[in-house]
This record gives sequence, structure tokens and C-alpha cells, in this order.
Amino acid sequence: MDRRMRTARLLLLWFVLPAGAAHAADCPDWPPGRAQQELAALHERLDGWNHAYRVDGRSPVSDAVYDQAEQRLAAWSRCFPAQTPAPLAHLADAGGRLRSPVAQTGLAKLADAAAVEAWMRARGNRDLWVQPKADGVAVTLLYEHGRLRQAVSRGDGLHGSDWTALAQAIAAIPKHLPNAPARVVLQGELVWHLPGHVQADDGGVNARSAVAGALARNTLDAATAAKIGLFVWDWPSGPTDMPARLAGLVAMGFADSAALARPVANLDGVKRWREQWYRHALPFAADGTVLRQGHRPAADTWQALPPAWAVAWKYPAATALAEVRAVNFTIGRSGRITPVLELVPVQLDDHRVQRVSAGSFKRWRTLDIRPGDQVEVALAGLTIPRLQSVAWRAEQRAAVDAPDPARYGPLSCWRYTPDCEQQFQARLAWLGGKQGLRLPGVGTGTWQALADAGLVRGLLDWMALTPGQLATVPGLGAGRAAALAQTFAGARGRPLCDWLHALGAPDDAAGAGEDWATLAAQGEDGWRARGASAAHARQLAAFFAHPALQAMAARLRAAGVQGF
Repeated sequence: MDRRMRTARLLLLWFVLPAGAAHAADCPDWPPGRAQQELAALHERLDGWNHAYRVDGRSPVSDAVYDQAEQRLAAWSRCFPAQTPAPLAHLADAGGRLRSPVAQTGLAKLADAAAVEAWMRARGNRDLWVQPKADGVAVTLLYEHGRLRQAVSRGDGLHGSDWTALAQAIAAIPKHLPNAPARVVLQGELVWHLPGHVQADDGGVNARSAVAGALARNTLDAATAAKIGLFVWDWPSGPTDMPARLAGLVAMGFADSAALARPVANLDGVKRWREQWYRHALPFAADGTVLRQGHRPAADTWQALPPAWAVAWKYPAATALAEVRAVNFTIGRSGRITPVLELVPVQLDDHRVQRVSAGSFKRWRTLDIRPGDQVEVALAGLTIPRLQSVAWRAEQRAAVDAPDPARYGPLSCWRYTPDCEQQFQARLAWLGGKQGLRLPGVGTGTWQALADAGLVRGLLDWMALTPGQLATVPGLGAGRAAALAQTFAGARGRPLCDWLHALGAPDDAAGAGEDWATLAAQGEDGWRARGASAAHARQLAAFFAHPALQAMAARLRAAGVQGF
């Protein structure tokens, strides 16, 4: 069920937002001018997303992010009523002049299990049914004397686009209904065929966007039409009770749709079917469940507004909207700069996400993400937070103190300085780790303690430390200091290949029986003659010729390390 039906949505959000959503403690600390700017920017972004969806058949952001942004606008509006912009014209350019035979009502969304239980209790837990919430594009179908006469898009709920010609090309939409009354109105979802689709594993896979994009075109080719299915979720003109309506749908050939409407008497029943449809295969994407009362008002009284007799309970969001608190930068051993966004915590499935990598420094600079911006995050592989996009930017751009990429590289930061602390610590961690010397019991905490104590300022300073010096480090103690000194002394016996790895030499730097002097004498031409590519030869030659590496080689040679 698509998001085109948004009439009076902001007003509704005032009632479905969690209690206290606009308490002063939750409101941004903005002066009136800033509040007006930020609300106007969000209003404009939502309007743009709506236009892209309705007119262009595109979904720039997921439904979850759209809903959260809309809730954000509602909350900010409660915080700053005097600066609130005009209501969103959700359906101003929805298009379509064909009047729907029955109003498309849309659905209000319940936030959690407690809200679902309260809704059911208010209806006496009687005559309630649950269905998958198909993630597609809503359509109303009119049959007269068994023949398909009209297919209408949702539009503004009362008027929509004429999809009758397109419907003729879609095999999943019956052109003739057997055993049908003289006049039949059906409401349902045009979905993307996804045999064996498991929502918990596969997510939405942009299925709705695929359908919307196809229907935005004037014609449908046979291959695309064959990928569109139909899930009928209501028979507005049918019998007054649900069992009779389902029996009628089966008689008309919609047995698959009827089988996905199940009676429930309590919250446990809803949860059971919700979990079943979330973790087991359906032929289409479903982004939640729908609860319905079996008996409801006559169809000619329906309005283009969410009704009281049907609601949606969506699945955990696959994507979330998050506000950026700060932009930090980590500098690794190779000099790679990774921007990390610190976020106002958001919940994704059962993960609390507080930070996300922006990938490369180049990507961050291109996206120009600053504190106060709103970003879309998702879970990669269901566990790792991933930055999807910038949803919108704060109107007032905050300054970010970013490192200079030209300052760092594979041959920078061999000594501790304020600008080099991160890369230098990463070099120490690599040197003592499994990639290098494999020093037992020596981790990042040990190196940090030695650096904080002023005992390690160069990459090899630890080699000369005595048990007495180590014992002065807070938290080590005499016994630990003695063991650490013995570990450090044992590193002198490691072979040349281990030391080259520990120092960060490019791969394939040394062959059997070679020494540092031989390798340092190669130069680019020598490495090319040994089979290295031009780029790899440059890296090898630069490594062995670097003054810092030459000085460390001399120190290791003086310490009696083999191969130097």
C-alpha cells in the first residue's frame, strides 16, 4: 500500500506520536529564525519526495525514512508553532481525473505491539483479521457483469489516473471474473513478482519502486507486465461479513489473496502471523501487517482518510533517519582517513545505531555532511550500519575540523606527534599484532599506556625499555613489566620477513635468504625486473628508500636483528 494517501497526515501524527514527543527537552535549541529555516527546508524536502513519487514514479527514500521525516516535521511544528509552514500539499499534483468507484482510505500506522493491543481491545477482540501489508502500488478495479471495465490509481483517494489500458496488459489482473455479481469493486495492490521472497532476509528490494516506475510509463512491454502481480486486500462492494467476502473472492478466482486473510482473537495471534509472513516466503514484498474489522461501514460512506476499522503495523525499519551530532576522523596505519558520523541514537531492527562510517574521505567531502544534517542509515548484512544517503542538510552549516589528506599516506607518521597520534598508534598495533611480530599480551591498550607515559615516541623505542622503566607505567607493576621486557627482547629473534611485515612493507618485499641491503638496492628498475608491476615497484622502492625506514633498519642492525 503506497504512501500517496497522505491527506491530513500531519494532523494525524499529532495523535500517534509517542507521548511527550515535543517536550521542551526534546526540542531543538533554536532561535525563531533558525527554527523557521529548518522547518521550511524539511517541508521543501518532503514536498520534493512526494512529487518524485507521484509524478516521476521514483522513491528517493524508503517509506520508513519518509515516515520518520514526516514525524520530525510534526514534532518540530509542535516545538515551534509560530514558525510552522503551511501543511504539506501531499496530493496537489497527484494527477488523475477518473473518479474511483470507492474511496481509497489509506491506513494509519500503529507504533508498536502495545498500540496494536489497545486497538484490538477497543474493538472487543472480536471479528478481527490480519493480512500481510503488501509493498506495492494501490489500485481499484471495477468489474461489470464479470468484465473488467476500469482500473484506477489511488491518486487523491477520490480521483486517480486511468490505468485501464495498462491493466489489460497485466496478466495477473483478470479480465473476466467467473461467478461474479453484476457489479464488483475490488481494492488491492499491484506488486512485483518475487517468488520465495523472505522479507526478514531480503528486505523490500525496491519492489514498490519497480511497480511504480512501470506504471508511470504510457505503455507496458510484455516482460515488465509479466513481473507485476495482484494482491486483492478488500472487496468493498462485497458481503458485510468477512467470511462471506473471502468465500466470494475464492469463487471469483482470488484464492491466493483470500488465504492471506486470517482471523485473530488476541495480540499473540497477530504476532504469530506477523512473524510467519516476515520470516517465511511470500510471492511479494510485505512491509508489515494490516489489521481489519470484519464488519465495517458501507463502502459508499468511505472517505479518503485513514479509517477507524483498519490499521497497519509495519515491520522493523530497514532504514532509519538519524541526526548527525559530530563528524570524527580515524587515520589508519596506511594513512587512510575514514570519516565516522556520530549520530543521535536510532533503532534499526534490534540494533541501536550511534555511529556509522561515511566510507572514504572523498565520499564524505562530496556529500558535505556536517553536524545537524539528517542522514539515512541501513544495516548491511543485517548487522553493520551503513550510510545510505543525506536526507537533508541543516540550513546553518557547522564547521568541521577535517584532517588534510595530503598530510597522510603509507609513509607518514613514523613518530608520535599530535597530528600523527592515530596513525602512529595504528602502526604500533600492526607491528605487535598477528600481521607483524605477534607479541603476546601486547595490544592497543599497552601501546597507548607506553605512549602516554612518554616512553614510546618512535616506532622502535620499546626495544630499549628496561623492566625498571616499564614498571613506572601506571597499571603495569613489576611482574607485568618484567614479562613485557622479556617479550620485547624476544622480538629481536624474529626473521626478516616478520620484521618487514611489522614495519608495513608492501607485499612480496623479500625472497628467501635476502637481506635489507639487497632489497634497498633494487630501485624501481630492479623491482620491475623481479616481476613487480610499475605501481608496486614504485611502492617498494619508496619504502626502502625512505629516510625513516633506513634509520630504523640501522637501529635493528645495531640490535643484532637477523637480515638487517
